[in-house]
Amino acid sequence: MEFDTIAAISTPLGEGAIGIVRITGPDAIKIADDIFQSPSGKTLMEVNSHTIHYGFIIDKRENKKIEEVMVSIMKGPKTFTREDVVEINCHGGLLSVNRVLQLVLTKGARIAEPGEFTKRAFVNGRIDLSQAEAVMDLIRAKTDRAMNVALGQMEGRLSKKIRKLRQEILEVLAQVEVNIDYPEYDDVEEMTHTLLQEKAKYVKNEIEKLLETSKQGKILREGLATVIIGRPNVGKSSLLNSFVHENKAIVTDIPGTTRDVIEEYVNVRGVPLRLVDTAGIRETEDIVERIGVERSRKVLKEADLILFVVNYNEEITEEDRKLFETIKGMDAIIIINKLDLPQKLDIEEIKKLAEGRTIIYASMKDDKGMDELEQAISSMYFKGEIETSDLTYVSNARHIALLNNAMQMIDEALFGVESGVPIDIVQIDMTKSWETLGEITGDSVHDELINQLFSQFCLGK
Repeated sequence: MEFDTIAAISTPLGEGAIGIVRITGPDAIKIADDIFQSPSGKTLMEVNSHTIHYGFIIDKRENKKIEEVMVSIMKGPKTFTREDVVEINCHGGLLSVNRVLQLVLTKGARIAEPGEFTKRAFVNGRIDLSQAEAVMDLIRAKTDRAMNVALGQMEGRLSKKIRKLRQEILEVLAQVEVNIDYPEYDDVEEMTHTLLQEKAKYVKNEIEKLLETSKQGKILREGLATVIIGRPNVGKSSLLNSFVHENKAIVTDIPGTTRDVIEEYVNVRGVPLRLVDTAGIRETEDIVERIGVERSRKVLKEADLILFVVNYNEEITEEDRKLFETIKGMDAIIIINKLDLPQKLDIEEIKKLAEGRTIIYASMKDDKGMDELEQAISSMYFKGEIETSDLTYVSNARHIALLNNAMQMIDEALFGVESGVPIDIVQIDMTKSWETLGEITGDSVHDELINQLFSQFCLGK
């Protein structure tokens, strides 16, 4: 399949040191050459691949210099898209990169759709679908470890495992076909049942291993939705500021200062936290504060982790008890704040209400307790440390759903074998499992899904 030539700005819009206009397709080098002028007189059509050249972008209609640039020439198939690729590096002003792009478009290129460069890499066999999705994971990574997971997937770590499992299933399906074609051999049938059962158990075990990493992988990819709750003026905003190391939230002694939900991404020992500071949850007549409280209750329901702050200097109230009831069954850490003040809180009652959850003793004013809190969060989800060097994390919700579907079909195949179901019927479930695993890598996937996935990418990526 031969595509047309596309172009887009591949750097964020706005002021910056450098802006890049990327072109790919059969006419990429010709289009760039039509608008490029080198002081040496050399044309881009005659330069070597994977070289960079200084010169000017010229609007030949007006014989006018548009920009001073460095142009990278990369000839296919040794490029990201496996097509000819040109990158025009110009000054990073909004006007300059747009002028260069518009000139490129007048020469026959069309503006690229979101994710179309990566889509071409997939269609041309440069990467598979799981690797393509990892490109966006890499862009959106909030921590070094999340980035390492995305890099591992881009390198094909998950793809290799999936393809190995598909090959295992394919081998047993071939054996089943032998059995169907030569039914007169009883020993073949017996061997096929045994082989199918062994292979199915092996594949199921490998899928389970991948799914065991899915919770942690999803956290690394999307961040842990963490909500800070507590009555007004217990130190919730101070806790947020301690995490982000700046005064993001207003901190005063006046209850109800935080009127809305404040959200911030923070890195806690490699775990990305989507941290939400809520308005203090209490009954109030203040209309604005009441709206904030309602929003707090809404985000509370969507939280993965609750950081419940109580005041060491105040007696426990009925509102505190209601909050403990609200978070029943949810992952939570209890933080007893303001240890620098005299004790009025009944610690024993807090321990009963906590129901075995971790309790951290802290003073946000003196920056005490943060190390213990960070360690507790890391330990809850990663047993204190995250391994990414030799572990394949499954982090994509689509991949997790497909792995679960594939394992369900394997279970049905195993049940069929154990129940004496005819081998050709069991074969159907194994085939479905094989096809479902193929959807992860894009080996068996519909065009509509491919278009939908790539439409979520950045323009110019």
